[in-house]
Amino acid sequence: MGKLVGGQIDKESLTWRVTPDLLGILDKTGVFTHTNPAWFKTLGRLPEDIESRLFFDFIHPDDIPKAEQAFVDIQNGMPILQFENRYRHKDGSYRWLSWNAVPEDDLFFCNARDITTSKENEARLKTKDDEARLREQFIAVLGHDLRTPLAAVSGAIWSALRQEQTDKSRKLLMTTEASLNRMSELISNVMDFARARLGGDIGIEVKEIASLTPVLEQVVQEIRLSHPGVILIEDYHFSDQLECDTDRIGQLFSNLLSNAVFHGDQYEPIRIRAYDDGQDFVLTVTNFGKQIPAPAQEKMFEPFSRAEVQKSQNGLGLGLFIAKQIALEHGGTLTASSDEIETTFSLTLPRRMH
Repeated sequence: MGKLVGGQIDKESLTWRVTPDLLGILDKTGVFTHTNPAWFKTLGRLPEDIESRLFFDFIHPDDIPKAEQAFVDIQNGMPILQFENRYRHKDGSYRWLSWNAVPEDDLFFCNARDITTSKENEARLKTKDDEARLREQFIAVLGHDLRTPLAAVSGAIWSALRQEQTDKSRKLLMTTEASLNRMSELISNVMDFARARLGGDIGIEVKEIASLTPVLEQVVQEIRLSHPGVILIEDYHFSDQLECDTDRIGQLFSNLLSNAVFHGDQYEPIRIRAYDDGQDFVLTVTNFGKQIPAPAQEKMFEPFSRAEVQKSQNGLGLGLFIAKQIALEHGGTLTASSDEIETTFSLTLPRRMH
């Protein structure tokens, strides 16, 4: 700060003129007697806008009580260090300032630094923390609070199916069980989407060496049971040992196969191939049917894009998005090609991830 000579500040000193900090002198009543040029750059205020006015005139109303206490403290000889409050800009907005002030005789020498940007960053970080907590709560609700009652209902249906039922009631119970399984699948898809979009990944648990043939066969059997009219042709020629999360690969395969069932010509077979290509494992699912339009192909791996592919498709349009994430987290790729004859989805995985 400039030198105080004979009660006057040396306003020509280099520090007084060029420092980005706001410098000022208050008298014992709290009136500014001197201010430096930084006030204009930070708050848009010239000396005549500030000097001869109480510092309370510029403070945000919510900050006045603590400012009053700080002024009492400095009047009692206590220095003020890193005291934060908001000062009104000439345009009516507010800037956050961090103050240091020391008493000397009947005057108070003050300097302040603009901390508005750091305050805004702090607020954004807090918002991110709040979002993270909300994300965790959201996933917890889906993972526990919804699955628990579903499991209870499913158990009740299973128990009822073991009892003697009429053909009509048994069919109704089996239909209800299928609906519950579908609900559970939707919950899993939404959870995976939440993790992928909000948490960064969907969670892959890689087994060092895994056998994939039983996984593929189980998924095919499930599809045959749920869609007895669909013809599935399998062709497996690959070395059945690779690093992967078998449960997730099964989920990916199920999504591809279900997609082929919904989109394919019901009178034509769906072809499944699994083979080796050098150091990679390749899995393809091909169905006959109408060509997927180019705009829809571009968006088919995006979430909630089902309406642009086929309005009658079941689900939320998350299956292919999740399948893509599973492939990527295995260090692999998932692609699609479609023409007027057939549509093929191709999964390529490195036999070893690392």
